[in-house]
Amino acid sequence: MTQRQRIEALVGLLLGMFVAFLSSTIVSNALPTIITELHGTQDQYTWVVTATLLASTATTPIWGKFADLVSKKLLVQLALTVFTLGSILAGLSQSVPMLIGFRVLQGLGLGGLQALVVIVVAAMFSPRERGRYQGPMAAVMAVATVAGPLIGGVIVDTSWLGWRWTFYVGVPLAVIALVVIQRTLNLPVVKRNVRVDYTGATLIAGGVSTLLIWVTLAGKNFDWVSPMSFGLIALGIALLALAMFVETRAKDPIIPLRLFRDRTMTLATVASISVGVAMFGGAVFLGQYFQIARGYSPTAAGLLTLPMVIGSMLSSTISGSLITRYGRWKGYLVAGAAAMAAGFFLLSTIDHATSMVVIGAYLFLLGLGMGMTMQNLVLPVQNNVAPSDLGSASATVSFFRSMGGAAGVSVLGAVLSSHVAELTTQGLSNAGVHAAPSGGSGAGLSNLKDLPAAIAGIVRGAYGDATGRVFLISGIVALVGFVAVLFIKEVALRTQSGEEQRLSAGTGAPSGSAAVGDSVAAVSEIDALGSASLESDGAAAEVLAAGSDPDGDAPRTGGRHGSNRVSVLGHVFVEDGVATPQAAVTVAGADGTQIERTLVEPDGSYALRGLAPGRYTLIVSAHGYDPQAVSVSVDEHPVRRDFALSGGGTLTGTVITRDPGTPVTVVVTDLTGNVVARTETDAAGAFAIHGLPPGQVVVTAAAAAHQPESQVIEIVHGAENVADIVLAAVGRVEGVVTGPGGAPFAQATVTALDPSGAVVARSATDADGRYRLGGLADGHYTVVTTAYEPSALQVGVLGGQANVIDVELQPAADRPGDELVEVAAR
Repeated sequence: MTQRQRIEALVGLLLGMFVAFLSSTIVSNALPTIITELHGTQDQYTWVVTATLLASTATTPIWGKFADLVSKKLLVQLALTVFTLGSILAGLSQSVPMLIGFRVLQGLGLGGLQALVVIVVAAMFSPRERGRYQGPMAAVMAVATVAGPLIGGVIVDTSWLGWRWTFYVGVPLAVIALVVIQRTLNLPVVKRNVRVDYTGATLIAGGVSTLLIWVTLAGKNFDWVSPMSFGLIALGIALLALAMFVETRAKDPIIPLRLFRDRTMTLATVASISVGVAMFGGAVFLGQYFQIARGYSPTAAGLLTLPMVIGSMLSSTISGSLITRYGRWKGYLVAGAAAMAAGFFLLSTIDHATSMVVIGAYLFLLGLGMGMTMQNLVLPVQNNVAPSDLGSASATVSFFRSMGGAAGVSVLGAVLSSHVAELTTQGLSNAGVHAAPSGGSGAGLSNLKDLPAAIAGIVRGAYGDATGRVFLISGIVALVGFVAVLFIKEVALRTQSGEEQRLSAGTGAPSGSAAVGDSVAAVSEIDALGSASLESDGAAAEVLAAGSDPDGDAPRTGGRHGSNRVSVLGHVFVEDGVATPQAAVTVAGADGTQIERTLVEPDGSYALRGLAPGRYTLIVSAHGYDPQAVSVSVDEHPVRRDFALSGGGTLTGTVITRDPGTPVTVVVTDLTGNVVARTETDAAGAFAIHGLPPGQVVVTAAAAAHQPESQVIEIVHGAENVADIVLAAVGRVEGVVTGPGGAPFAQATVTALDPSGAVVARSATDADGRYRLGGLADGHYTVVTTAYEPSALQVGVLGGQANVIDVELQPAADRPGDELVEVAAR
């Protein structure tokens, strides 16, 4: 992919991310209205939010694993489609149970987008470069998460829209994201012969769902300490323990447990949980605080969260750019985690009468912390893991972040509900009202205005005072995240994207267009058997940028030693794993001197022989492709280096002729007339030409007994370049012209005229009197032979057939007059 294509694809991904995260919180300010209009209950309030988080959390690692196995583009499109369908159906809900069910469907798509967007960005950009784009990603995530309540409030307060549009509003953006991604995202598909661990996926989803259901229902449907609680805990732990057992024995586990042997992965997982609590818990309960405790409208409640949005946008964008510029990331993570913990602890001091200016300052600090940690937290993980584990590792971080959010909403909701009930009962008792209210976190909240002013004031005060306890617990969780980040070891960010690392590491050949960087060699060890044998001989060399020496060793002097043994061998591939014979491999020494050069064989293979031990630079070049260069160390064992060239455009198409199977030659020339490529169609008339340079080319198809046809095609790298050509079959008229007495007549002019009298073909007879008029389309023609006197005959021509007309010329005196004769082909 070109840089422009990557940026355009990123825009589509960000649109998808925006609508996905928007759906998680947009209902928070609309929930009181939704629950009231659908006649919901106290217990159903939290489930509308939790259902989506539950589904997305349980499926996130599964989406991530599939990203390591199949097309990332297809998975993103599938996740967007599922999410869009769930959004439409949720807006059509007629009851709260129906709404919760469709929110689960939304969550399935949300889980895919949460995992896949991060994975795709990692495949397109190197960790060092990724920091620049993680900033906008974090900003979009923060804006969508925190601005959701604002947008939801505006929609609810707009009479001609209503709460159903909180679900419909993201549908147009999702459709736009689908179109943009389809047109711009072109990543290589690494085909791997693997078996999906469906058993592990089911056990993980079941175990996580069971524990999340426990934290959601405990304290409301049953006590935290009760047989039901113990039963759900035991079931959840048993399912996860069984999942761990299955994962340790699966060939391709959903969550490779070996990832957690890496300290960075383990600590980042702990930190991601605290970020999840901040993202979802903070946004959901802030909306309740502003609406219930302070009496603001849904729109105003959303506007009051703007300090957190602004802080998050600023810190994520600035920190991302600085990470890309300087390559250092830990300082921003530590500062972000500290600011997030400090923000929560400060918010824990608020009550129903705290100054809004003070609350705004606390929210701004919390936003600064969220912006520096949300997306940047995945950077060290992606930087440490192998390319083949990139999807699983990224999804695991997203999984625990989502789990933190789901558990945070449930646990904090239970804490808030319990504390509100306690404070409300206490307040009513102090006021002389002894009837205990039905405490909770949201049912019937829209009806507070119907209560007597004194009673409503007690309930609002209870919500305001209880919210501080929620943020105190969040602060403690954030403090744990701060400690975890503090112990993450900082490792310099790599400069290869995920797909470049995958190719360099030898995880497979791409089946689509190779997506590599502009200046980094894309090397893929495609022959697994050959790679294994070479590695067993200890000859696996580092794949380096040309001229680099990461070990700090000076390049050894190389050259030829006269031996005929193979020093370096491999294949050169282009799109779809097709071998290119139109490439050359050049070997340069440490001083840049050319030592060896060879042409690639028709099957794409090459072999370099007789190189002395040392370090060399291999340069592969082919017309229409970006040159590739790698540094390779040669010793007494053969070294394999397979190249996946990028940059060349692919042209495909079909040539249709009158007789299927007719061989057709397809020639591609540039606008100056130089031949760029040539091929022949297969039995079905199809053709494919790889490695074409960008820009306009002329595609010409020619076949026997058909009129040649040309088209001007714009070749765009990474796009689908198609030229379908229809060739018109043509006939011919041929024969012998004789003079008086039957002798062959040379240099007679034979002309074919169409019905309008226009000349369409002309020929002169040879020494034997023969002539041939070719390229005639179906129809009737007048054939005029000029010598002594013109002789005119009319002939019907059928494309693909030869019409033989022999003409005998006579002197003018012997001819009674010209006449037109219908002549059939023979």
